Amino acid sequence: MMQGNSNLRRIGFIVTMSAGPLLVSCLAQAQSTGPSASEPALSPGFGFAEKSGEQLFAGVCRGCHMSDGKGAAGAGTYPSLAGDRNLEASAYPIDVVVNGQRGMPSFGSMMSNDQVAAVVNYLRTHFDNGYRDGVTADDVKAVRR
Repeated sequence: MMQGNSNLRRIGFIVTMSAGPLLVSCLAQAQSTGPSASEPALSPGFGFAEKSGEQLFAGVCRGCHMSDGKGAAGAGTYPSLAGDRNLEASAYPIDVVVNGQRGMPSFGSMMSNDQVAAVVNYLRTHFDNGYRDGVTADDVKAVRR
C-alpha cells in the first residue's frame, strides 16, 4: 500500500511473457469500489474468472479507464469510454478488447468469447452509452484474428 494516499487501495502490475510481446497491464482499485473481503482481488491464473460485464470491467478495465469510464491522464493517457461514439459499431470495441490497440493490451487470450461479449455489452450500455444491440459470443468469434 502506498503511503499518503488513502483513496488508493493497491496498484498491481501483471507482466506476462508468451509467444508474443511483453504485456504490461496496470490494475488499480479505489477503496470505495474495490472488491469485498469475500471477493478475490485478482483472477487466478492467466485467464479471467469474472463472468459478467460489470465484474470484468471492475477487475480488468477500471484500473485504467476509471470507475466512471471517463479515462485518465498521467503517466499515460487512458481514453474515456463515456459517451464514446466509437462504441456504436459493435465490431470496433470487440476488436480492441480482443486484439488491443495502441497502448491497450490484447485481452483476447485471457477472455473467452462470452467474457468479451459481456464486457463489450457492459461498455456499450453504461457510462452514457445507449447502444442496446447486444453483442454475442458468435460476434466475438467472427472478429478474432
